[in-house]
Amino acid sequence: MRTLSAKEAASLLHLNVKRVQSLAREGKLPAVRVGRKWLFPDDQIQRLLGRAGRATQDPDRGLAISARNRLRGRITRVHADGIMAEVTMRVGDQELVSVITRASLERLGLAVGGEAVALIKSTEVMLGREEDA
Repeated sequence: MRTLSAKEAASLLHLNVKRVQSLAREGKLPAVRVGRKWLFPDDQIQRLLGRAGRATQDPDRGLAISARNRLRGRITRVHADGIMAEVTMRVGDQELVSVITRASLERLGLAVGGEAVALIKSTEVMLGREEDA
């Protein structure tokens, strides 16, 4: 069973660490105390959030989706301006650019150097071939 620290649980729940510890002490959050630290069962916290699993951390486990095209890569550039953000990600020797909301950027904790998964769902995929010169 995977457990979360109070800081990790607070981040998932969008609460202050002290508030999470207080809720655990009151029995309002599933937790066990080990010494001076609180540990939170990940699966129970995810269930409270209405998630089947750790979808935000590993889309290949715990999140059933119809998109078959999943590309893992490393974020090489983030440009946030206003409410939108442009995220560039290197997948092998190619770059993929995605425009997402700034709120999603922050919620997912995307940053240069971090890993991410691009999920592609499209009704059309165009293919091309460079002609010999």
